[in-house]
Amino acid sequence: MNNDGASHGLIQWHGTTIIGVRKGGKTVIAGDGQVSMGNTVMKPNARKVRRIGEGGKVIAGFAGATADAFTLFERLERKLEQYRGQLMRAAVELAKDWRTDKYLRNLEALMIVADAETLLVLTGNGDVLEPEGAAGGDSQITAIGSGGNYALAAARAIDAYEGDAETIARKAMQVAADICVFTNDRVTVETV
Repeated sequence: MNNDGASHGLIQWHGTTIIGVRKGGKTVIAGDGQVSMGNTVMKPNARKVRRIGEGGKVIAGFAGATADAFTLFERLERKLEQYRGQLMRAAVELAKDWRTDKYLRNLEALMIVADAETLLVLTGNGDVLEPEGAAGGDSQITAIGSGGNYALAAARAIDAYEGDAETIARKAMQVAADICVFTNDRVTVETV
């Protein structure tokens, strides 16, 4: 990523790979632990995936600015409370706010969120994206962050012969960590 476009005149923080895999009635979100600034690893063991909402029935992972992501986690938790745990409804309402609110519009983060029935990507453009099923299978796979495309490609390849969502996510994260200098192999996994 080019630092010339940094919105605040500061060096951009890099280093996130988040993957969501839904297969066989199990949904997993996994994320690496590396936070980099420029070409320096600032923290190797950040926790970018966590449980949110009442009873921890929703899992979420973020890519982007940490403070922005925590703001979005808090807002999503409030929406989940307001809409009685209905993830899709809460996500759509958060996306509306994110797109139209002056303060939220400037937040620089992406999120993958999931509950037992739904896997979504939320963006600052107001998008609520539900990944399509993988070719010929019952799984859904999505990824975000600097190593997201590597993890996504690996997971799609692994999906054809691996039946377990967590195994797919872990193997895909390892591939991303082997290729992307902004991703490490200290993986946090949450399952619903």
